[in-house]
Amino acid sequence: MKEKTDLSASLEDYIEAIYHIIGVKLVARSKEIAARLNVSRASVTEALRALSRKGLINYAPYEAITLTDEGRAIAEDVIFRHEALKAFFIKVLSIDDQLAEEGACRIEHTAPPEIIARMISFTEFMQVCPRGGEEMLKGFAEFCTQGQRKSHCNACLSGLDSENIPK
Repeated sequence: MKEKTDLSASLEDYIEAIYHIIGVKLVARSKEIAARLNVSRASVTEALRALSRKGLINYAPYEAITLTDEGRAIAEDVIFRHEALKAFFIKVLSIDDQLAEEGACRIEHTAPPEIIARMISFTEFMQVCPRGGEEMLKGFAEFCTQGQRKSHCNACLSGLDSENIPK
């Protein structure tokens, strides 16, 4: 994971939108960006000028928009942060997909890279740790929906080897 950019949250949203549109159509146009982000064409023009000045996109009025190599790398980093946060919210915190998407969109711009990296490591650890694993994540999801732990938690713990029981 790269260092967090010095772009505003709004410009990160624009570069992410451009990346996704290019992924489908090979180039982006301001009207497609406006529609995707639900903003005015004037706002898009202002953002495109700012991204162009930073050397992140190739832009000229009324022309197709493409990403520079640096712009592509930044867009991929924003998308990586977004997907990592969303996966953590869904897999670990048992948040529904729509709320996880909304939360990831908001937090991706402000969370330090070290926190996102730690969340990814925690998710990976929980999936392989004998004291945690998928069963623990499923148990937490049930706890969140039912407001109580499973009645067989003690039976589950007694089935673990003494070296695997949390101290």
